[in-house]
Amino acid sequence: MQGVLLDFATLSFADDVSVAPIRDVLDRCEVYPTTDAAQLPGRLADAEVVITNKIPLDAAALAAAPQLKLICLAATGYNNVDIDIARERGIAVANIRDYCTAAVTQHVFALLLALNQHLDGYRALLHEGGWRASPQFTMLDYPFHELAARTLGILGHGTLGQAVARAAEAFGMQVLVAQRPGGDDSRPGRVPLEELLERVDVLSLHCPLTAETEGLIDAAALRRMRQDALLINTARGAVVDEAALAAALRAGEIGGAGIDVLSQEPPAGGNPLLAGDIPNLIVTPHIAWASIEARRRAVDEIAANTAAFRRGERRNRVD
Repeated sequence: MQGVLLDFATLSFADDVSVAPIRDVLDRCEVYPTTDAAQLPGRLADAEVVITNKIPLDAAALAAAPQLKLICLAATGYNNVDIDIARERGIAVANIRDYCTAAVTQHVFALLLALNQHLDGYRALLHEGGWRASPQFTMLDYPFHELAARTLGILGHGTLGQAVARAAEAFGMQVLVAQRPGGDDSRPGRVPLEELLERVDVLSLHCPLTAETEGLIDAAALRRMRQDALLINTARGAVVDEAALAAALRAGEIGGAGIDVLSQEPPAGGNPLLAGDIPNLIVTPHIAWASIEARRRAVDEIAANTAAFRRGERRNRVD
């Protein structure tokens, strides 16, 4: 089978990830670091297998791929693929799962701990010479809490949410799990979101972006949270109303936010959360998933999905 990998630069930097596992399961594979809209039709024309992370494969793109049999996504999310058209065309679609759990979990706590310990504030004091001028050995300008006995709320209790919950419990935190938005989720132990927002010291988002979750954490939700509560989003940017979050942070309505995802990526047109005057905010460029190990596992999972398809097996199919 002939394949094409459209955006390998989303998986490899300076050749720290090898494409060899994918090449091993295809007869031929063209690999491109990036692909723009003008290049896409030509690169799809002869492909039987298309591998992509975030390149949009809408109806027009799929119409340019008459030989296409399989779309392999280098991600769990598949909102960049027109699933209905793929199904009509008999094109299989497979994603990858559970490849970045450890990476995302540690990034959640990197953000949480940096905010809780006020590392940016103390770093600024140090660079300004505050410690040198201090009359005592320690500086207490930014009081902080121990995580033990604090409450972490989880919105989205799949593999990632469960891993974050386990890490929180290792810190001695109490964990609350929100009921699923838009669904009948009355499982024991689940807490209505409105109640959960009022009880947590930290809210960590791990839900997919759906019609029910888009803009879910809006101005009203933020007002329900405690004034010193922290928000961590490593899910999808559009789950949060970004303008409302910027306003809440400026007004001191919540204690801080750690954001790894934005509604548009890259944020070429700007974003409310990229303004320079927002206090207690850390924004990272969608890197929570991107440890070297996770990116290598992603390639291995793509290869496994492709090999399974060639054997006539269904593996990680989303169609």
